[in-house]
Amino acid sequence: MNIDLRGRTALVTGSTQGIGLAIAAGLARSGARVAVNGRTSDRVDAAVAELRAAGGDVLGVTADVATAEGVDQLLTVLPAVDILVNNLGIFGAVPAREITDAQWRTYFEVNVLAAARLIRTYLPGMIDRGWGRALQIASDSAIVIPEEMIHYGVSKTALLALSRGFAKDAAGTGVTVNAVIAGPTHTAGVGDFVYQLVNRALPWDQAQREFMRAHRPQSLIQRLIEPDEIANMVVYLSSPFASATTGGALRVDGGYVDSILP
Repeated sequence: MNIDLRGRTALVTGSTQGIGLAIAAGLARSGARVAVNGRTSDRVDAAVAELRAAGGDVLGVTADVATAEGVDQLLTVLPAVDILVNNLGIFGAVPAREITDAQWRTYFEVNVLAAARLIRTYLPGMIDRGWGRALQIASDSAIVIPEEMIHYGVSKTALLALSRGFAKDAAGTGVTVNAVIAGPTHTAGVGDFVYQLVNRALPWDQAQREFMRAHRPQSLIQRLIEPDEIANMVVYLSSPFASATTGGALRVDGGYVDSILP
């Protein structure tokens, strides 16, 4: 499938590493002009340099989009986008009864409110132009709430509802809104998380297998997913080929969720 996104501008939040960086690279390879976003200029500059070296049309935007001030700063550089990928998110293991009010608020603000704010900001322009894509990177944890981080799971469940609701708001406009349910993925952050739950003395390959066996035994591929595999779905949903897919929760979870439907 030849996906051509030339002439489209995309914003990927939290895209200096991991899944976000892979998504930015995939969109750039398909011809989109891509804005890489992060909170620190050093990491944004490094990601931009990497993608430009691969031939991408890329710009960097240093802004904390989990705040209203950060979005205002973003708008001075990027007043309109055709493709919005809300990838920004935080996670971490905390025993259920030890999650504080402050942690609940932080997870909601970063994982949910930031996405809502950016959709609200960019959706009107997409609708006026008659074309657009708004994508939220959710998680298998939205459906299979992990006992070690229920605050994270709840925030990702909210993203599914957010996507469905805004898809209804954009009905009939040529703009689609979807969520991508990413399964356990091999990123630096997940590597650290794995070692929170298994013996740190284990070599990575053995630690990964032990993590999947003990904590994600439902996986049908029995391995962590690679970021490019998530990016492939996002690039497709960003394309004209996905024009009839909206309001959906599309799974790239390695068969982890034991359900026919999300």
